[in-house]
Amino acid sequence: MSIVTVQLGQCGNQTGFEVFDTLFRDSHCSQGLCSKRENEAYQASCTERFFREEENGVPVARAVLVDMEPKVINQTLAKATQSGRWKYGQHTCFCQKQGSGNNWAYGYSVHGPKHEESVMNLIQKEVEKCDSLSGFFITMSMAGGTGSGLGAFVTQKLQDQYSSALKINQIVWPYGTGEVSVQNYNSVLTLSHLYRSSDALLVHENDAVHKICATRMNIKQISFRDLNQVLAHQLGSVFQPTYSEDGVFHYRRNPLGNGPLSPKACLMLGHFVWWLSTTELCFFPNQGDLVEHLVPHPEFKMLGVRNIPQMSANSLAYSTFTWAGLLKHLRQMLISSAKMEEGVDWQVRPPISGLPPLGKMAVHKGPHFNTSIANLVILRGKDVQSADVEGFKDPALYTSWLEPVHAFSMWKTQRAFDKYEKSAALVSNSQLLVKPLDTIVGKAWNMFASKAYIHQYTKFGMEEEDFLDSFTLLEQVVASYGNL
Repeated sequence: MSIVTVQLGQCGNQTGFEVFDTLFRDSHCSQGLCSKRENEAYQASCTERFFREEENGVPVARAVLVDMEPKVINQTLAKATQSGRWKYGQHTCFCQKQGSGNNWAYGYSVHGPKHEESVMNLIQKEVEKCDSLSGFFITMSMAGGTGSGLGAFVTQKLQDQYSSALKINQIVWPYGTGEVSVQNYNSVLTLSHLYRSSDALLVHENDAVHKICATRMNIKQISFRDLNQVLAHQLGSVFQPTYSEDGVFHYRRNPLGNGPLSPKACLMLGHFVWWLSTTELCFFPNQGDLVEHLVPHPEFKMLGVRNIPQMSANSLAYSTFTWAGLLKHLRQMLISSAKMEEGVDWQVRPPISGLPPLGKMAVHKGPHFNTSIANLVILRGKDVQSADVEGFKDPALYTSWLEPVHAFSMWKTQRAFDKYEKSAALVSNSQLLVKPLDTIVGKAWNMFASKAYIHQYTKFGMEEEDFLDSFTLLEQVVASYGNL
């Protein structure tokens, strides 16, 4: 099963490059703390999902790059080629000479319809190079014009043309004190449109990632590349292969997967899972694993990603970890809405059975218990079979309308990820993003009520009713998550 990535705008293209580079470096790392055969199967599974081979043997990313200015795309292509490890395809890019001016309406209403045929043709050609399409992974920002506006337009067209393929949008939430005066408008319009056309939204907040770079990675002068590398590490820890639940050495998990593996990947896996039947070996679940486990209802599709540990190479050299310690910390990060392992509030506790759930507090109040709809824990590394995740199965962590047996999932592999001997990732559908969402909707509404900058949008075909529809949809999302 293959995933086609669509990189949109400056942020989407820069993030997309770092994701592919992280996936490739990790899958070709010889320090995976596992057998050679297992490492080869892991590598084959990753390559099939995200890369395709060319005649000269250099892996090519299964990606389409779109921007309305050529500079970032040219830089991205050059960096991939210069790495010598992998590259982008020759005819997988679309760019123009005029950007979107940080205007969502211009990206959505002007660039979208004008360039729809060219962009969708590029995507179709990339899809045709897949033996079997799993789905689309779309990287974009919320605050600008091209990534947000054109990104929302392209996602809608993907839903129209590939309705049975799953679509996951990775969106970068703007800094709270961003430089774009209309970023709140752009964000509200982006989120409301993606809610109608995407299957799941993987959200990364710039403010939280910036803190990780400063406090965990010890970076003094933080660049956008530093931020994107943290994002790529988190996404890689989710998307890289893990074992299925029915076979210890059976790399079957595919975040967007449905359908069979290619013969090449089946053959590679067959070297050491010979005891499984052919049907068992080559068949994926009917729905994308990530969406199937984490999005049980279309009104709840905002996912947060957290990793532990995250630290600089210098600090890692003097650190040791146990599964018990990592999982205890990760669970407390979950219930206290912490974005990283530093500064976790250990006073927050799940509600005691029989008492009213503490999660039903106003979104503007201080730290309180974070109620979950569904959680996925992904464990990678040494002695992973000994990890105890019972703490994540506590019914008190979840909303009352979903049993823990359906609300919690675990994927694992003894193959280490990146430079960490043991690591854990948490993908959570919870109240984590209620406060930032409510804040951004509130700021946009205050601007809208005073008619600030509205003319910048209406002159490109939008109407005030379009804003009101977006506000209504997102206010309902805030209310639904707040009432868990």
